Amino acid sequence: MHGTSYVDIFNPGDVWYFPRGYGHSIQGLGPGECHFILIFDNGDFSEDHTFSITDFIAQTPTDVVMQNLGLAADEYALLPKKEAYFAKGPVPSTASHDAYPRISSDLITKHRYPLMAKQPRLAPGGGTQRTVTVEDFPISSTMAGSVIELEPGGLREMHWHPNADEWQYYLDGKAEMTVFLAEGNAVTEQFEAGDVGYVPMGAGHYIKNTGSDVCRILIGFNSGHYEAIDLSEWMAGNPVDVLATNLSLPREIAHKLPHKSVFIAPKS
Repeated sequence: MHGTSYVDIFNPGDVWYFPRGYGHSIQGLGPGECHFILIFDNGDFSEDHTFSITDFIAQTPTDVVMQNLGLAADEYALLPKKEAYFAKGPVPSTASHDAYPRISSDLITKHRYPLMAKQPRLAPGGGTQRTVTVEDFPISSTMAGSVIELEPGGLREMHWHPNADEWQYYLDGKAEMTVFLAEGNAVTEQFEAGDVGYVPMGAGHYIKNTGSDVCRILIGFNSGHYEAIDLSEWMAGNPVDVLATNLSLPREIAHKLPHKSVFIAPKS
């Protein structure tokens, strides 16, 4: 946009975001393979409709391309004749004159946020949560992200998100989740590394680590703002007599219910 471009180096734990329609490329720097997860804010996204400049050029009349790019006929002949989805080339390095210069040392740039460098929300014995939102990462106006780590037996308490759908990718460990859809409808599923989970906006759910190792989950929300209503926090904001009546509990037991957000409960 407006002739600006950005080049960033990404490491494990970093988040990348670009708005719809922005041109972009991803280049592996080695020495090994690079694995990343792409999350979109629209479930109807189709990779078949990805806009590629090589495809655009290949489908445009030759004379137009030559005029537009200032190429001679023999030079035009070297261009790809179809979309180049993956292209292999030399690996750039800071020792190369082709390396993109950077005049300042920055922790956060316009399109990069170092999520795993952030101090997490911590529930002792239960787990951690790191979030990135539009408040932290201004360009990310349509999505927020989170990484949750649950200790064995840890429970991300019953809660719901009033402003966004939730998409989950299980990185490590095993977990159980129940999604409550109102009027007696609920679904309970088991998850392990490589599985994907989904929770519609406003649906109640929890995540419990059912394995013997830490369970790590990458979560995406289709809103730039992170909002969650925890069951314990909601109940703590209500008068005791209302809780006792609603839950059919003696008043003395209703007094024992949480008086603040549990967030992540450790193994009992």
